Amino acid sequence: QVQVMESGGGLVQVGGSLRLSCRVSGRRFDDYAMAWFRRPPGKGEGVAVISWNGDTTYYDDAVKGRFTISRDNAKNTLYLQMNRLKVEDTAMYFCGAGYGAADLIRNVDLSVFRGQGTQVTVSS
Repeated sequence: QVQVMESGGGLVQVGGSLRLSCRVSGRRFDDYAMAWFRRPPGKGEGVAVISWNGDTTYYDDAVKGRFTISRDNAKNTLYLQMNRLKVEDTAMYFCGAGYGAADLIRNVDLSVFRGQGTQVTVSS
């Protein structure tokens, strides 16, 4: 049974930084592209995605240049470094796994499994 555990969220002021982690167990981690989503809006919008081997990344325009996605396949862990945070970054952040990075970031419903999330709140 797959288990997904996100951590690293919290309350931070505008301009601050946070590093989120997502640890996966029960599945072969490097079989999947991995993405970070956030909600609201709706069920979740894609923030960033990384291919199974880390060679390819995509970012939503709203976070490009501020967020960095990475993964450590030896530790079965996905990361999201978030810098220069804005109030509009406030959301529940969760990770999801899928088979195509370019498609996964556009549609959370394509995720094979996903976590419950960690809350990020940015105060002004």
